[in-house]
Amino acid sequence: MAGQAGGESRDPRAWLAVDETAAAFITRSLTSRPPIILPPPLHRAPLRPGNVVEIAGPSNSGKSHLLIMAAVQCILPKEWEGIHFGGLGKPVMYLDLDCRFDVLRLAQILRNRIADGSAHLRNGDFEKDVTKDEFQCSFENTLFSDCMQRFLYVRCYNSSEFTAALKTIQSQSRSKVLGVGIYFVMIDSIGAFYWIDRACQPVRESKGKSLQSVTETVVHEIRKFLQLQPALVLVTKAPVYAEGSTTANDFNRVSSKYVLEDSTVFRYSRQEEERTFSFREYMPLIWQSFVTHRINLQEEAEVPSAQENEVLSTHTSEWVQPSLKTKEKFSIVDDGVILIP
Repeated sequence: MAGQAGGESRDPRAWLAVDETAAAFITRSLTSRPPIILPPPLHRAPLRPGNVVEIAGPSNSGKSHLLIMAAVQCILPKEWEGIHFGGLGKPVMYLDLDCRFDVLRLAQILRNRIADGSAHLRNGDFEKDVTKDEFQCSFENTLFSDCMQRFLYVRCYNSSEFTAALKTIQSQSRSKVLGVGIYFVMIDSIGAFYWIDRACQPVRESKGKSLQSVTETVVHEIRKFLQLQPALVLVTKAPVYAEGSTTANDFNRVSSKYVLEDSTVFRYSRQEEERTFSFREYMPLIWQSFVTHRINLQEEAEVPSAQENEVLSTHTSEWVQPSLKTKEKFSIVDDGVILIP
């Protein structure tokens, strides 16, 4: 046996034998991790399990709403009782660091998606002694309950709870209740504890809980989870203003002061003021290099709706990683998001 092993080791061609071609490897990789189609405006960049997507933008730019839209797309089944819904039918882990998650908004969007699909029920889909409205109501409630069981929500009040929640994702992903692993991990918002962590200095002879050490732990735990369970990570991030720039509160105070003194002078819209803000990257380098995709959102001026006496807020989205060099406009409605040509 030793002589045989020695003979094989002297033949480099046996060690360099090709198991599969590059084309076969790419085909197998694409089959095991198919592209994920998300609602607009996240649909432009091809996303796959293992990607880390950063959705950046100021308050009221639609960041959390896009997370909810993506969550609904994930927990909805692809097909239910013969009706096509186009979802993924897989669990979502939502980590709420801002503590402002609106579960009623999630329920509203999910029920609207279910109602759109159940509208295609045929007369033969329900028994004669049950009316169509009763059957449709039961159908929608059963599917809604099934979808909500795949939505896992965790609220974190500080960095310690956040890192502890990340450590438990692995066990939650493989729990028997879910049946399948977590497919989306959502973090809203990654900079929620920025100022607290920045103020904390490392304790002598210990690592401490500085922003750098917390971010290193967060990246380590997410990376370790992705090695065991390929998932798409969606993260929102609010901007931090550069040193010497004016903040939103400063603008509000200055604007109201000038308006009181002379209503004909210095009357600028909030959108025009926000465009002068100077944003800067504040997350540590380890996080910046960990992110694979980035999209920036902005809130624009309000536009009239097709319905009478209704005004819709307009938002813009721009992919910066990868750079698509195009901006899209969209509005948030009850059913989700509509693109504006």
